[in-house]
Amino acid sequence: MDEKPKGFWKNSLGRNPFIFCLLVAVSGATIVAGIGAACGLASDVPKFASAWAALVLFIGLLVATIRWLCCRKNLRRFLFSVACFATLVALFYAEENWRGWHAWNQFKHEWEAKGEKFNFTDFVPPPVPDDQNFAFAPVVASSYAMMLDKSGHEIKPRNTNVVNRLQLDIAAYAFGSDGPTNRGNWLMAQKTDLREWQNYYRWLATKTNAFAVPPQPQTPAQDVLLALSKFDPVVEDLRAAARLPASRFPLEYDKEDPAAILLPHLAAMKRSSQLLQLRAIAELQNGQSEKAFDDVKLSLRLADAVRTEPFIITHLVRLAILQIMLQPVWEGLAEHRWSDAQLAALDAELAKLDFLADYEFTIRSEPAFHIRLIDYLEQKRGRYQEFVSLLSNNNEHDADVLNKFPEFAMFYLAPKGWFDQNKITLVQVRQKWNAPVADDTQQTVSPKLVLAGEAAHSKTSRSPFNFFAQLEGFLDNYAQKVARGQTAVNLARVALALERYRLAHREFPEALDVLAPQFLEKIPHDVIGGGPLKYRRTNDGQFVLYSIGWNETDDGGVVEPKVVGVSDRVIRNPILDYSQGDWVWRYPQME
Repeated sequence: MDEKPKGFWKNSLGRNPFIFCLLVAVSGATIVAGIGAACGLASDVPKFASAWAALVLFIGLLVATIRWLCCRKNLRRFLFSVACFATLVALFYAEENWRGWHAWNQFKHEWEAKGEKFNFTDFVPPPVPDDQNFAFAPVVASSYAMMLDKSGHEIKPRNTNVVNRLQLDIAAYAFGSDGPTNRGNWLMAQKTDLREWQNYYRWLATKTNAFAVPPQPQTPAQDVLLALSKFDPVVEDLRAAARLPASRFPLEYDKEDPAAILLPHLAAMKRSSQLLQLRAIAELQNGQSEKAFDDVKLSLRLADAVRTEPFIITHLVRLAILQIMLQPVWEGLAEHRWSDAQLAALDAELAKLDFLADYEFTIRSEPAFHIRLIDYLEQKRGRYQEFVSLLSNNNEHDADVLNKFPEFAMFYLAPKGWFDQNKITLVQVRQKWNAPVADDTQQTVSPKLVLAGEAAHSKTSRSPFNFFAQLEGFLDNYAQKVARGQTAVNLARVALALERYRLAHREFPEALDVLAPQFLEKIPHDVIGGGPLKYRRTNDGQFVLYSIGWNETDDGGVVEPKVVGVSDRVIRNPILDYSQGDWVWRYPQME
């Protein structure tokens, strides 16, 4: 009757290696925790204990599964279950792929019949003759020829023999300074202090011969013009190129990954405008208004040279160039240095700018760009991290959300049809929230619609059909910049007309309506709300001209500086809070 004790692997515990491994995992984790605590590694104990437990449990599960599959009956059941599951998965993918494809094509055909375009190539600017192309002028081509050939294809390795002649740095950054802090800000009625630039260039002369300075200081304007004279040959070549009637930069519009299209020329255009701004201000103060006019006009040509490009970033650069260029226009008006003929010519140039029409163009081209990007990412799902990086440049919170495992798995495992469904959602976001924001025909922008779209987008829950929708949710800031840009154009044109009236009548008018049609064919209205621009004469013989701004409230022509947390130094040029206060054109008090 005596029974021999069963071996360990024959009792109930031994038959289940997973249970055994579970016990080993728990006991091992406890031992690791104890050792870690004894060695003073308390912060690393959870990590090591979890890793140990996970490894042991995985081994136990693997052994248990193998032992279970060693039975033929279990193996047959397992294979049958796998076959059924694979069939269901295949049917699911086939159905979702067809459903997404059908929905996208139906949506696309419906809107194409209404005149909408979804093919990015439809927004690519047409070719222009090489001999008429501003972008092919040697001085301009030097800005991109290091990395792009004449067809726009990327050069690998870079052509290091090319010298970028538009590397027009007005400061010597290598010496730990980016130039004077006071560069003027017409939005805050601040003039450029050329004395700071004069002192800066003389200080640089003790460290480098990059900029010429006279033995003895001259006037600030003369010293600045002398320092910048090193760029005179480049500026003249750029001016000659600007006479060419057309412009189309060679970009690789057919690149497989549209997000990798290189735009090296944009920095060169902006950098050139910064040089022209400083030159024009110095020329005005040196009594050379005709030269200043030519530089302002050239700066406007640089902004126009990229107008047909279907990228929002391009048009943001154009808006930046506008703000840069308006500084010398504003300073010339403040000091009454422009002639009537120059004022009329400047108005004619500004009248060509329609940033609201450009907005309408770009919010149609941007979804087409994103649709191509979605197609690329669907084919190259290993580029998921690039997609995350793309979003993180715009919104770090979204990038954190996308790094979570559910979205990570969705991106890699989603049927192709879900990518098609995302295209629909992406276009619908633009149609519902971005398209109504700016009305080109009425020349208005609605902050209420922008804020409503932003709020609605932030509350949208993530789903398999909208995980790309955030690409279209970043246009809220763009809409405000467009509104500010068009407002700046309108304010400048009215200010030019006011100065022409002053030249004729020796004072500014009591109201704006007397400017039309002699000095201004039609007085532009406020882009915000569509009402008349606010205007009043001041006691010192000047005036205040303004838009009610993004808060849609008349704050009496007061701007609102943005509070920046800096405790150990004084901010010379405070940043404006463009969401508060008015957008104002006014001059400093007469000295």
